Amino acid sequence: MKQHKNCRYSTREIAEAISVVNRHAKTAPQPKHLYTLKKKAIQKLIHQKKAKKMGLHYSEHPTLSKQHTTLLIQVEDFYFHLPPEKEDLQSLEHFGRVDQDFRNPKPQLSLKRAKQILYHYLGWKPVKQEPKRNELPSISSWVSGQDQQNWRRK
Repeated sequence: MKQHKNCRYSTREIAEAISVVNRHAKTAPQPKHLYTLKKKAIQKLIHQKKAKKMGLHYSEHPTLSKQHTTLLIQVEDFYFHLPPEKEDLQSLEHFGRVDQDFRNPKPQLSLKRAKQILYHYLGWKPVKQEPKRNELPSISSWVSGQDQQNWRRK
């Protein structure tokens, strides 16, 4: 489904996009940008009263073996965790451990499309990433004689 520049995304579509970005961030080698995208989108939804702070959970992945608390946020029928702010720790109920049996719905959305939705929602321009160059030249360039002088391990 194509969206025109002036069209808005539904809260459901934004929640699905956040879910896809979050799922990919968990396995990405450099997840910082994806987590920032998730955080900013959720913060905007909270500000617009389209997301609700539900309570607090203990983190399932403690940092440096220290247990810490995460903020549980509901967007439609999706739930996400973010680091809590100081006032969240004082004002919200602590639910204890995360329910491992609960899973968010699984949207059928590519990471590329999810990022497009969130960039549009946040008013951001997509980040152009330079393709990563391998340290070694390709075998085809070596066979053809183009890079034989550069063929060495660093």
